[in-house]
Amino acid sequence: MAEPSGFSSETVAELCETIAAETSAPGGGSVAAIVTAFAASLAAMAARFSTEQWEDAAGAVAQAEALRRRVLPLADEDARAYESFLEARRLSEKVGPEARDAAIGAALSHAADVPLAIAETALDVASLAAELAERGNPNLRGDAATAVLLSEAAVRATANLIEINLGTREGDERVDRARELCEQTRRISRRVLEPAT
Repeated sequence: MAEPSGFSSETVAELCETIAAETSAPGGGSVAAIVTAFAASLAAMAARFSTEQWEDAAGAVAQAEALRRRVLPLADEDARAYESFLEARRLSEKVGPEARDAAIGAALSHAADVPLAIAETALDVASLAAELAERGNPNLRGDAATAVLLSEAAVRATANLIEINLGTREGDERVDRARELCEQTRRISRRVLEPAT
């Protein structure tokens, strides 16, 4: 099976076609990474227009760009992790049920690690975008708020994937961390969406 690669080099139209194709990857995790990259891009734009309103705007641009660079490769990594899980599931019973189960367990664990990294980055994007919504150029508040909402959606989507991938493991701390990330981004979104008093 061909290894998925280079989603970030596709045009938006090509990327939509790739996602819509009848293939196992890219899937939800990859899309969440791409959505987070879009949110980071919106935050960078809002920061660039906020230099007159916020003295830390240049630093916010740098941070947003760094977050985008961090998350975009995770789209490809998530697709590879899911392909590894599918390969483990296809292992013949000839390798023995214990070896097959161990391979599947390891692949599922890695398939949870990548979405967790996406969720952690999305939380960082949401935090930065919320600061921009509050301190930046008021004309870009809607864009900054959109970045927060996209980030929250990415966190919630990846948290769901983590719960699915780790559903058979008792007490895995990554499930708790995913739920915590959801709650943190939910609070950030509420703060941004509440009318200023």
